[in-house]
Amino acid sequence: MSEADAVILEGVARGDAGSLERLYRDYFPMILNMIVQNNGTEEEAKDVFQEAVIVLYDKVKQHDFELTSRLKTYIYSVCRRLWLKQLGSKDRTFRDVAAYEDIIVVEEDLAMHEEKDLQLTMMEQALDELGEPCRTIIRDFYIANLSMQEICDKFGYTNADNAKTQKYKCLQRLKKLFFTATTK
Repeated sequence: MSEADAVILEGVARGDAGSLERLYRDYFPMILNMIVQNNGTEEEAKDVFQEAVIVLYDKVKQHDFELTSRLKTYIYSVCRRLWLKQLGSKDRTFRDVAAYEDIIVVEEDLAMHEEKDLQLTMMEQALDELGEPCRTIIRDFYIANLSMQEICDKFGYTNADNAKTQKYKCLQRLKKLFFTATTK
């Protein structure tokens, strides 16, 4: 969970008006668009969003609640479910099935990106644990795109093959740190 999401959730749990205003400012336009595009009105969007905020409030008050997605994804999912439920009870449907499928694809993409962000964060932590000179060798080769000869010259190895061997050892240590962290 991002720090910004954590701050908003803590504020919602306290009933902080500023946190609620931020929720509305940041997420209501997305919900309004989704509902208006699917046979709804602005008033219905406001009602659905308000109900979703109440659901969120009830959840954050529970001690065992743990947000496993971005707050934006959570709000969108709750609103979408509430809106689909309303549409079903009023014999209305989504205008465009393709748009609904796009929503599912977007949610899957968001989940995939969140997973990649988590893995990148874990890799950065593993790099920090790796220490020097391995951290710099890995960054120089994979991020700064330095050649093995440039790394050899920078670190004073006798030849590029020695630098390559050191890079390999560093990479093995990094993999071990990363995969140890992912199994925790």
